[in-house]
Amino acid sequence: QVQLVESGGGLVQAGGSLRLSCAVSGRTFGNYAMGWFRQAPGKEREFVAAITWIGGNTYYTDSVKGRFTISRDNAKTTLYLQMNSLKPDDTAVYYCAAGRIPTRDRLGYDYWGQGTQVTVSS
Repeated sequence: QVQLVESGGGLVQAGGSLRLSCAVSGRTFGNYAMGWFRQAPGKEREFVAAITWIGGNTYYTDSVKGRFTISRDNAKTTLYLQMNSLKPDDTAVYYCAAGRIPTRDRLGYDYWGQGTQVTVSS
């Protein structure tokens, strides 16, 4: 089994920054891709960013390009999402996920964390 635990969410003013972390434990993550998704009230869970665990190739949804950065620390088996220039539209519960490939499709991920709330005030 794999366990994912997010942290780092909170309340921030528009234009501010937050860094989310996702601690990963369990099976070896050498071949897993990692992703961040978010879900706002009344909306579908949507892709935010993904990264291959080996190689570090990254992928972003258009609305966060240039503002968010996904990264990972293999030694600490931790995934990060640095979020800058936050907007009220970024308000959502953010989830990290682990899967075989860095897909934008949430069905492509096998393991999920419990989520962390990010609220951006205007």
